[in-house]
Amino acid sequence: MRRLPVYILIDISSSMRGEPIEAVKAGIDALLKSLCNDPYALETAYLSIITYNSQAEQLFPLTEVYKLRAPELVAKGRSALGEALLLLAESIDKEVVKNSPEQKGDWKPLLFLLSDGGYSGPIAKPIAEMKKRKFGAVVACAAGDKSHIDLLQKITSNVIKISTTESHNIMAYFKWISSSISTSSMRIENTGNDETVMQELPPLPQEIQMLHSLDKQNN
Repeated sequence: MRRLPVYILIDISSSMRGEPIEAVKAGIDALLKSLCNDPYALETAYLSIITYNSQAEQLFPLTEVYKLRAPELVAKGRSALGEALLLLAESIDKEVVKNSPEQKGDWKPLLFLLSDGGYSGPIAKPIAEMKKRKFGAVVACAAGDKSHIDLLQKITSNVIKISTTESHNIMAYFKWISSSISTSSMRIENTGNDETVMQELPPLPQEIQMLHSLDKQNN
């Protein structure tokens, strides 16, 4: 069976303490419950979550959605975004099945990133390494006014923004991720072609501002 790999990168640095990190946990829980009620996502989507503060950690590898539970998260430390991008690249290399003469590989992975601030440590080389991998789409969400939008634009041209890290904004982002995964899963099941899967994502809710057109990305 060909899987739709979905990677979610989440900033859990100290600036996410309090309401924001609680909203992230609630958002992940709602996302998983929504996908478990979607027959297309149950059939196709496999999720992995990578968090980063002073260090990056893959909380679980690509896993069927019905087997997942929202993780416990603690906001602390700085934002090692570069380390998270390198871990993402390594995870894709290990987990995503490539095409071969014997079988068709997985669909191109989707990447959703949430960042509420800057970064610490090297960043140029990790971005370059991440961009060597082929994605169906890469979407970065800048949360609040302290987000470095110029940095996110180096990762992807698909940059969206929520004005604050208040819970209703973060929840709206995760709800939109859920809709995007469901839509992509349905298109794959119906068309068998991932080249057109991400050309038309669900409309953004009013809490989310579009900074660039959400076109298909092969970053």
